[in-house]
Amino acid sequence: MDWDSLLKGFVNYLMLERGMSKNTLLAYEKDIRQLGLFMTEKKDPVNPLKLSQDNLLEFIYALNDIGISERTQARMLSSIKAFCKYLLIEKLSDHNPAELIESPKLPQKIPTVLSIDEVSKIINAVDLSHPQGHRNKAILETLYASGLRVSELTELKISDMIFELGFLKVVGKGDKERLVPIGEQAIKHIKTYIKYYRSKLDIKSDYVDHLFLNRRGAKLSRVMVFNIVKNNTTRAGITKIVSPHTFRHSFATHLLEGGADLRAVQQMLGHESILTTEIYTHIDQSYLKETMLMYHPLNKH
Repeated sequence: MDWDSLLKGFVNYLMLERGMSKNTLLAYEKDIRQLGLFMTEKKDPVNPLKLSQDNLLEFIYALNDIGISERTQARMLSSIKAFCKYLLIEKLSDHNPAELIESPKLPQKIPTVLSIDEVSKIINAVDLSHPQGHRNKAILETLYASGLRVSELTELKISDMIFELGFLKVVGKGDKERLVPIGEQAIKHIKTYIKYYRSKLDIKSDYVDHLFLNRRGAKLSRVMVFNIVKNNTTRAGITKIVSPHTFRHSFATHLLEGGADLRAVQQMLGHESILTTEIYTHIDQSYLKETMLMYHPLNKH
């Protein structure tokens, strides 16, 4: 079998068996297509079913030589490992050449986090006299109250609101559903927006159930949410670079600083691995300092 035929089968496997999102599928497909191109352009072209560890290492070294970042290399290696595993599962190959290849060690990047006071300033900076003011305030309240990704926010449906129980039904990465608690203050602003502002829009038929809409009655774009956050951050006089994801980071950090269970925060964020959530345990530097002062033997006296 050639690279193109196997690639089609691989993409179908990822979509049907792994339930990957469209963006992830495109990334994996692109990575394996680049691997196939590299192997077919060699002096002695490599059949995809005959890949060896040396072939894959040669590809990775080539990526490094042309200056591909370690983060991108790690992602591409993840795609390659999934591809090799697929060949095993489908009994197209009897070995896994990627099994013993280690990903490059990535520096852990600590995300930007807002203080509780900074979050309040940004939310309170919203101009409620503006026609979309109450919508914008409801958006910021929802981002902070629930830790949603921006794509999850723009896809929120009114039918996903379980107001009486204080929960949202969220469809996250890979179309996986989860229930996320949302506080009374955010619910209050959402209800105000729905009753007094959203109800006055001429809503397009495809978006009658979408919660947050633009002034033309269509679904809000990701770019628009970024602009709402950016504009109100500026109005609040905050100089940090703030995005919708900063609200998600702040949501997680403030919960953990308040004593929330790590696994509970993992479920609310929709992280598959708790290792992804654990980065937020490194953010509260004041807690680390207090712990050191309290428990280090040289500080006890």
